Amino acid sequence: MTWDKTRGPKIAFVGTGAQGASIGADFALAGLDVTFIEQWPEHVTAIREDGITVNLPTRTINAKVPALHLCQVAEIKEPFDVVFLVVKAYDTKWACQLIEPCLAPDGLVVGLQNGMTHEDIAAIVGRERTIGAVIEIASNMFVPGITNRQNDHDTSWFALGALDPKTQERVEDVAELLRNSGTVEVVDDIRSAKWMKLVVNAAELIPSAIVNLALADAARAPGMLEVMRAAGYEAMQAALADGAKIVPIIGMPPVTTNHPERYVDQIFEEVLKTFSQPDTLTTSLQDWRKGRRAEVQEVNGWVVDILRTHGQSSPINQRVVEVAFDIEAGRLEAQPQNSRLLIEAHEAIADRR
Repeated sequence: MTWDKTRGPKIAFVGTGAQGASIGADFALAGLDVTFIEQWPEHVTAIREDGITVNLPTRTINAKVPALHLCQVAEIKEPFDVVFLVVKAYDTKWACQLIEPCLAPDGLVVGLQNGMTHEDIAAIVGRERTIGAVIEIASNMFVPGITNRQNDHDTSWFALGALDPKTQERVEDVAELLRNSGTVEVVDDIRSAKWMKLVVNAAELIPSAIVNLALADAARAPGMLEVMRAAGYEAMQAALADGAKIVPIIGMPPVTTNHPERYVDQIFEEVLKTFSQPDTLTTSLQDWRKGRRAEVQEVNGWVVDILRTHGQSSPINQRVVEVAFDIEAGRLEAQPQNSRLLIEAHEAIADRR
């Protein structure tokens, strides 16, 4: 059973930071029944008073959306047909436990997140109610009620796929909803697609945050592009060791190379060219500038753990994790000079070859 086509689905966005708020605003302006559920009190207050404002590259939109504090979830009476989960990867489990009682028996949870969170979602709500997703949008939020999205619909990209084959036939209905915010591809192997996104995330998110630079500036810093690519190469090794396939993402053409490292380069180049601006800050650097922890373990740490399980090492990602945790513990400051800590690790590998 799916939602009533005449009434349309009842939708919730759990996590309405820069990404969730901008996508949810698109849904609201399309006339969909959307509720925001958010953990930042001032953000909820601002949305209630002035709506959610989204600054796009060439236009600004504003949408009026019902917004609930986390503490109000227990007051929800009518279950949701679709829940878009847009929280940090490390918040996945508790967020799913929070919203599961408010999910319709045949409702779906869509994990619009970094990292391999689909299994965490499935563990709470069931594989038959879980849809994995890949998201490629650059955005930031520092003021309650206002998000700055650097990709309009023409350069916003998503992939969706079910974990349970029996649910795959329902994915297109969810994709149609998400097309209010960008290009959506329905894929049969969402696990591999998510791995490909993690590959490029391992290269860009934490490494650029460690040197406290916008992504484009980090990639241009002496020695950093080689380090970032090396982190991606190790992540691709982990993906293949974990049984993933090399599949195209972010609208790229079908894979024509059998060289995993070359494909990492292609993905990274596409992200820099199409999905980021000169001043784009990765989500990890935004987290640190807000005093929050980043998805270190869920991205680079995931690579380290998977390769360790298969008897392989990942010295670049291991060093990225170590430096990142030093920054989060206050033992080190995020700054451009930190590039030397990563470059030294990369040079050490080259010396051993």
